[in-house]
Parts: sequence; structure tokens; C-alpha cells
Amino acid sequence: MVNSPLPDDPSAAWEDILYREDDFVAWITINRPEVLNALRTRTYVELTEAVEYAADRPEVGVIVLTGAGDRAFSSGGDVRDQKGRTQAEGRAHLRRVLALGNSLRNCGKPTIAAVRGYCVGGGHELHLMCDLTVSADTGKFGQTGPRVGMVPIWGATEILPRIVGEKVAREMLYTTCFFSAEEALAKGLVNRVVPSEKLEDEVRVLCDRILEHSAQSLRVAKLSMNYAVDEMWPAFTHGAELISMFYGSPEQLEGATAFAEKRKPDYRGLRLRPPAGAEPEPATPEETR
Repeated sequence: MVNSPLPDDPSAAWEDILYREDDFVAWITINRPEVLNALRTRTYVELTEAVEYAADRPEVGVIVLTGAGDRAFSSGGDVRDQKGRTQAEGRAHLRRVLALGNSLRNCGKPTIAAVRGYCVGGGHELHLMCDLTVSADTGKFGQTGPRVGMVPIWGATEILPRIVGEKVAREMLYTTCFFSAEEALAKGLVNRVVPSEKLEDEVRVLCDRILEHSAQSLRVAKLSMNYAVDEMWPAFTHGAELISMFYGSPEQLEGATAFAEKRKPDYRGLRLRPPAGAEPEPATPEETR
């Protein structure tokens, strides 16, 4: 797949994504297969630009997001990009993350996530931001935040419980378990599961079905169905501010370091360690004798 030349096409400046249009459908591909399509700050910015570009083009009726290669839609936030990030840098990064979600939900056009392989962490939240999800039979779905010292506040704590129910959502967040494509289908997390080799064809069939309908009706339907989650916007912005304070914390550093070293993080040890700067408990009279 290559970027196709389009009038005023901004894709020449994009490094992390590919963009093409095909008969009223915009295909946006996260093109970082060497890191399982992990999302760094630049990726979020380029995805936002591509979605907004497609939103403004009357030639586009449906927007499809997918990942390059067979191994992952997206493995989530690029932990290497997070290591050493300050709180100020974290706020700037999270503003760009929120901007992508806003663009997907308010583009006025149906959006579809076409998933192969891992769809986890921030990648999982990215599919939650899309209106529909078609998964290959290789799909694996889950959240990873607490495993790497973070919290998934970009949809997993707001949208996910509305899709799968609170009990399942809490299990996904608290245990960071993964679901297969068939399990995700049974829980209502995806719309359909298809053979991996037929993913693009099946997504195209779904796009054609959507394109048979009134664009203005679809726009209003999307706007109306977004209402409940739109009321949760403070949860996104407050969550982003809280998460920015995680950067540089002992648990965030342990999570990022453990990921880089391909080992399990030692959060139990941190629970037993007194916080930095904590004053020792005053000695009892018996201890001073």
C-alpha cells in the first residue's frame, strides 16, 4: 500500500501513517509494523490530520482505520516514547491524544476499525473511538495500562463499560486480560469476525452498504448517538490531567523499564517501599529505652 496523490494531499509529510482513497472510502493505515504499530505522539498527530482531511472531503463517505502487517492493529502507546517524559510533556502528548478522539467522534462520517492481531492498550481505545469494528479471526483485544504503570482514560474507563458492561470492563482494566476475536464478538466489543485474508473485502462490503444511505442522515445519527459519551468529556480531560502526573513516578518508571527489559514489573515491591521524602514514624517510648 502506498500513499496516493490527491489534491492538496498532506500525506507527503506523514511518516507514521499511509492514506489512500478508494471509491468514497478513506483508508488510514498505521504504518509502524516493526513496533506492532505502537502509537507515539507523532502518530496521534498524523492520524488526527488524516481524519480531519477525510472529514472535509465530500469524496469520502466512510473512514477506515487499520494497521500495517498481520501482527497488530496497534499494540498501544509506544512505551519507549514515554520513558523520560516529564509531566509537561505528558500534558502536551495527551492533548494530542484527546484531539484524535474528538476528530474521530465529530468527523460526521462513519468510522470503522479493521483489526488484525493485537488491538491492545491505546490501540484498543482507538478502536473504541470508531463507530464499528470488524476483526480478523486473529484479533486480540485488551487493555494494558496498569501493567505499565498507566491508566486507560482515553475511552476504556468511559466508553468500554457502555459496550461490554461494568463487570467485564473492570476485569479488563484490573487484570489486563486479553480476549480473542470470538470472545470479543460474544461480548459485543466488535461487530463481526472474518477470516484474516478476507478482512479488507468484508470491510469494503460493509462500507458499500453504508454508502447506499443518506450522508446527512448518517451524520445526524452519529451525532445523536454520541450524546451520552459527549457528556462524559470532563472524564477525558480530567483523566488526562491526572495521568500527566504519572510521568516520572516510581510506578510509571518501573512499568516502562520492565517493558523495555521484557520482564514483569515489580509493583509489589513498590507497595512495600515508603514514598520518597516520607518522614519515619516517631519512636514509641518502649523503642527509646
